[in-house]
Amino acid sequence: MAFTLPPLPWSLDALVGKGISKEQVDFHYNKHHAGYVTKLNAAAEKDKDLASKTIEQLITEKSSVYNLAAQIWNHTFYWNCMSPNGGGEPTGAIADAINKSFGSFDSMKEEFSAAAAGHFGSGWAWLVKDGDKLKVHQTHDAGCPLSEGLKPVLTCDVWEHAFYIDYRNDKAAYVKSFWNTVNWDFVSSQL
Repeated sequence: MAFTLPPLPWSLDALVGKGISKEQVDFHYNKHHAGYVTKLNAAAEKDKDLASKTIEQLITEKSSVYNLAAQIWNHTFYWNCMSPNGGGEPTGAIADAINKSFGSFDSMKEEFSAAAAGHFGSGWAWLVKDGDKLKVHQTHDAGCPLSEGLKPVLTCDVWEHAFYIDYRNDKAAYVKSFWNTVNWDFVSSQL
């Protein structure tokens, strides 16, 4: 196989105490994320040129398999943005960058949460680096900021498959729980 499903950075039940069930993570990771990898490998079997490229190349070149590649990259990034030891407020360089761009963590959190909970349909809410400034950004469907020349720093998956088992149609409650999982060490490393 040309492409593999990256392992989760924690166990399937690691976020239970943070409001995200083992069942939710299992379906999301083993059905949805894995499904994108399976479909990309099927496409690469038919087109050997695809197999010679990285996920990032398939995204930035906006290839014929952009959606699959972007969903694999987005999900891998999303899992790393969360941790069973996450949550709270950021410190250090990421806190400084947030304060510089938004005035305060609370302002950024409010803007990000509104973008995530208010996103119509399927997509992603992002904190991205655009030049020397951070900004909240949304992408629809499999959209990935890499294809727009932006540097992802944090993401929240707002496709229904990310939250429907635990939160049904209450996306805002899911977004609230998401903040309990944010892996600020990983996020800071993306600056």
